[in-house]
Amino acid sequence: MLLTLQRIPAFSTTVFCRCSAEFLQRHCSRMLSKKVRVSDALSGKETGSNIRIQGWVRSVRPQKDNLFLHVNDGSSLKPLQVVASSHLNTRDLTFGCAVDITGTLEKSINKRQNVELHAQHIKVVGECNPVDFPFKIKERHSLEYVRQFPHLRCRTNAFSSLLRIRSEATTAIQSFFRDNGYVQIHTPVITSNDCEGAGELFQVEPAGHKNDSDDPNPHFFSVPAYLTVSAQLHLEVMAGAFSAVYTFGPTFRAENSQSRRHLAEFYMVEAEIAFTESLDDLMKVMEDLFKAATEHVLSCCAEDVELFHKYIAPGNRDQVDLMLKRKFNVISYTEAIDILKSSSQNFTFSTEWGCDLQTEHEKFLVKHCGNVPVFVINYPYELKPFYARDNQDQPNHTAAAVDLLVPGVGELCGGSLREERLELLSQRLARAGLEDTHAWYLQLREFGSVPHGGFGMGFERYLQCILGLHNIKDVIPFARFSHSCLL
Repeated sequence: MLLTLQRIPAFSTTVFCRCSAEFLQRHCSRMLSKKVRVSDALSGKETGSNIRIQGWVRSVRPQKDNLFLHVNDGSSLKPLQVVASSHLNTRDLTFGCAVDITGTLEKSINKRQNVELHAQHIKVVGECNPVDFPFKIKERHSLEYVRQFPHLRCRTNAFSSLLRIRSEATTAIQSFFRDNGYVQIHTPVITSNDCEGAGELFQVEPAGHKNDSDDPNPHFFSVPAYLTVSAQLHLEVMAGAFSAVYTFGPTFRAENSQSRRHLAEFYMVEAEIAFTESLDDLMKVMEDLFKAATEHVLSCCAEDVELFHKYIAPGNRDQVDLMLKRKFNVISYTEAIDILKSSSQNFTFSTEWGCDLQTEHEKFLVKHCGNVPVFVINYPYELKPFYARDNQDQPNHTAAAVDLLVPGVGELCGGSLREERLELLSQRLARAGLEDTHAWYLQLREFGSVPHGGFGMGFERYLQCILGLHNIKDVIPFARFSHSCLL
């Protein structure tokens, strides 16, 4: 077979003539430069290479002959120093602007950093007026001030560190459950269940929905629907087919509070374990999860964690190390009440047997136990929801429930063995008037039911504990609470 070759017209050299040498040099440099993250550049692995970084300017220091920038892209707490000729400085190269920089990564003669980027080209991608920008270059802003700008606070060192820590903590929790044979379940956000029984629910209806009194089913679903307060009941379904399951997702409570302890939307880690008849099994998982996740965060986010322990919560690192070193304490609810009643402290809330433990009680108990986390077990039966297993004890009637209390926060985890005995569960649901709506839940006990139990851990409270932050709104990307503005 013969191939016919057609003449291709030569590319006109006039095209190149229109391009300046500077334009060609700039674009060739970008094409040949390797795009790297700031954290990778700081590691020094790319020393001697032509690289390209994209990020935001954290500081600008112009001099007669040179220009010094600090640039960060969110991959690390430390910025990368950029050194450039003063002729690359422009009016729009300011604090907060977004830049695209190419140059050579070199060893630095300054002891403050190991490497620096010798810039050949600097392009301002997005301008920033430093006068109007709410964060100033030489000021250390308080968490209270930063909280006013939920759309911008990720630009600050403290909050960007928090988000990196939060990301690594999420990874650590997922890894813990995966490594221990748990199956992750994506449980629904929309549900008909009020698992906690507190009635603090967000009801879900289509926008513009109007109730029609003549409509036999005025709801979008067959029954009223709500945003979930817990995935527990759905995890119990799955625990009938898998020996260990967990979920990690958003949870909602319609608490009309703006306090530093409350959010309307937060994240919960929840687990359910089949074939267990002991609170000891649940407590072991809680303690192991806490310690494994914390050790991972301290290892992978050392600089970010140090920022909080050095500038925001001095002394909290010693507290964290103590929690990791010591075995968690275990006391009964009855013992907890005895401790509270024998103390000299005046509590706002009652300390009589049968009362629910309040935050002031929980924090006191943790201090009493040497500022080491403490499990409180076997709560009064009437304090716990219908699913908590009846201990059938006298004279104090208790349920096989457990709370984990930690320093600075109070309750971090709550769990229980579940009532697997059909007759006892039927009686409890009947007394609560829930036998019709929870007929499916009863049916779980009829077909291959086993003793099981589970717990939930508030993710934001966990972060508060290990970082020493007092306001829960400072550990979540976008805080949702009563009367707050929504982005």
